[in-house]
Amino acid sequence: MRSNFILQKNKPIPPTEKLGFGQYYTPYMYVRRYRNSRWEDHFITDYELLAVDPASQMLHYGQLIFEGMKAYYNKDQEKVYLFRPEENAKRYIRSAIRLCIPQLPVADFIDSIKSAVKFSGPYIPPYSKSNPTPASLYIRPFLMGTTPKLGVKPAQDYGHVVITSPSGPYFSSGLNPIKLKVEEEYIRAAPGGTGEAKCAGNYAASLLAAEIALKEGFDQVLWLDVERKYLQEVGAMNLFVVIDNVLVTPDLDGCILPGITRDAVIELGASHFKMSVEERHVSIHEVIEGIKNNKVTEIFGSGTAAVITPVGSLGYKGEHYTIGDGKIGPIAQKMYDTLLGIQYNELNIECAKDWIIEVQIDG
Repeated sequence: MRSNFILQKNKPIPPTEKLGFGQYYTPYMYVRRYRNSRWEDHFITDYELLAVDPASQMLHYGQLIFEGMKAYYNKDQEKVYLFRPEENAKRYIRSAIRLCIPQLPVADFIDSIKSAVKFSGPYIPPYSKSNPTPASLYIRPFLMGTTPKLGVKPAQDYGHVVITSPSGPYFSSGLNPIKLKVEEEYIRAAPGGTGEAKCAGNYAASLLAAEIALKEGFDQVLWLDVERKYLQEVGAMNLFVVIDNVLVTPDLDGCILPGITRDAVIELGASHFKMSVEERHVSIHEVIEGIKNNKVTEIFGSGTAAVITPVGSLGYKGEHYTIGDGKIGPIAQKMYDTLLGIQYNELNIECAKDWIIEVQIDG
C-alpha cells in the first residue's frame, strides 16, 4: 500500500504554490537499524510502509525522537545546501539521552541526511527566494524503539529513518502575521520533564489546546510555564519579543526546545546587527503591559519549518492585543531576509560563515 502523496519517480513535483507543507514525499527513504548493541549498515530503500510489531515499545511507551531540517537550491540551481546540520545532530543526541535511546554519532547523523538528500535531488523545489512563500526540501529524521516487548523499560532495538518532503511555507499565509492564543489552562512542559527534547509525546500533548485555539480563530498557542506566568514557546516555534529595542527571548530552562533557528537569531542579533539581546524569563504581564504602552513593538517566532513568523496579535483573558500596527516589523523582516540569504548562500556574514554545508545530489 502506497500513499497517493508519494511522488512518482522521474516525474516533476507539483508547482511551488501547490506544495503545501509536509503533503508530498519523495520516493526514497534512508534506514539504519540498531541491534545487538550496535548500529548496522544503512541502506536507501523505496518509501514504503514500515513493518512495526504491534508490541513495539515506541507505540506503547513513546520512545520516539525526531528532527526537522531543510535543503535549499542556490540561485543557479547547481548546488544544494543544508543549514547547521551539526546542531540538529547534537540535539538528536540530547533528545536520545533523555529518552534512553542509543545515540547516533554526529558524523553518522549528518551522513544519513546527506544520503537522503542525495537521492532527493530531482524533488528539491527550485530556487524561490524572491517568492513570498519560498519552498525547500523538508527533511524529517526520526529514531524509534522497535523492540516488541510490553513492560516499561527502554527498547533494545531501534530504527533511524530519514524521509524528505518538498514543501512550501509552514503557514500558508507566508509572512503575514499570525494570531496567538495565550494558553491559560494547559501547559506544554514542566521542570524536570521532556520539554527540551524533540520527542513525539511533547507534540501529542499539545494538540488539544491547539485544536481549541483554532476553533476560536487563532493560528497557534503561546505556552506559559506551570505558574501560567512566564512565556515558553509557540506550538511550532521559539518566541522573540522586542521590548524597548531589546531582542528578548525565554531562556533555556529545560522546558523549551533549544531551537537551531532560535540560536541563529540570537547570534545574528548580537553579532551582526549589534542589538541588545537578552535570554531571560519573560512574563505575560510584562508583554501585555508592553503592548499597551508601546514598549513591545514586535513579536515573532523562529523555527526550521517557519523560519521567521511575525505575530500580529495576542489573545489573553478574553482580550485581543495588537502588536504595533499588526504587520510584520522591521526586525522580523530583517531576520527573515538575512536567514534566507545565508541558507541560499547569498550572504557572507562572519558569524554565520560555518552555518551551511553543500550536499552532492543525484539527478
